[in-house]
Amino acid sequence: MKKINIFLKDITESGGGERVCVNLANAFSKKYEVEIFSFYRSFEQPAYELYKNIKISYLSNQNFYHANKIKKIFLKTFYRYFLSLLIILKFKNAKNEILLANDGYFLPFFKNKKLKYFRIWHIKAPKKKKKIFDYFDTLIILSAKELNKWQEWHKNIQVIPNFLPFTSSKTSNLSQKVVLSVGRFTKEKGFLRLIDIWELVQKDENFKEWKLHIVGDGLLKEEILHKIQAKKLEHSIILLPFNKNIEEEYLKASIYVMASHFEGFGMVLAESANYTIPSIAFDINTGPSDIIDNEKSGFLIEDGNLQEFVKKLKILMQDGSLRKKFGKNAKEKVQKEFSKEVIMKKWNKIASF
Repeated sequence: MKKINIFLKDITESGGGERVCVNLANAFSKKYEVEIFSFYRSFEQPAYELYKNIKISYLSNQNFYHANKIKKIFLKTFYRYFLSLLIILKFKNAKNEILLANDGYFLPFFKNKKLKYFRIWHIKAPKKKKKIFDYFDTLIILSAKELNKWQEWHKNIQVIPNFLPFTSSKTSNLSQKVVLSVGRFTKEKGFLRLIDIWELVQKDENFKEWKLHIVGDGLLKEEILHKIQAKKLEHSIILLPFNKNIEEEYLKASIYVMASHFEGFGMVLAESANYTIPSIAFDINTGPSDIIDNEKSGFLIEDGNLQEFVKKLKILMQDGSLRKKFGKNAKEKVQKEFSKEVIMKKWNKIASF
């Protein structure tokens, strides 16, 4: 049986990249032997549920999540190269295996020609080619929108979006006055401007009963809390921690919002559509426009236009029938284009060498 080895920063952290890694590992394990190599271990257990036949190897017990700034710099530079070297040595005599980097932590600067080296690129394309591209046999990108640019940099580019691990039989009734957003509290996710958007919504008395639920955690948590308090929005913005049963939060929501400055794909938009929830997002370079059909399954807003975002959000908040129409279309689209069956055919094709 062929073996697929997946490498990432920290399987115990909660986030989109980690969830994608777990979904992919579980799907691969139906056909291949799978082992996950985690560079660090910030918490005791993986954040998301892995099948029992998947082995996890921690390359260190370093706690990256709670490390101070200086230690993080050390872990992301010198220590990462040291761990990459250990991996290279471990696989120097291996045959017929795939080494799949889920993020930028594994750097195969010396390659075993009897192995295949893949790298998933979850974020937007860089401004120029990076040397690390040459370390990998295949680069997997999530959207075809920047394909021409990528093909100038590497001879083997594959477009494989993320997939929904399952099709939910449950759907939101879209009647609760809850707007949802999920993600890691980092600058690129745009939660600070989402608070500005919500402040404008709350100035309208017609929407005072609505709540914004934000599920997540991360480096900007204190800054986000401070901004919510400074704008006196504690009564209408509810911060919730990541949990393994995120389905409960989707089923409470009537609208999903994304205020990201950039995304590689936008998995949460596909997940919300899986529960028939319509979405609103800024029309950034990649991500939302791959999932949202504007004015059919949700709204795409010119990036940075907060007033237009507020306008479209209010339209959905006050029109239950439109929410149902958009939500139905959203679910049909993701089932057709992002199901596990459809996407895994693409993965199995490139894995069969």
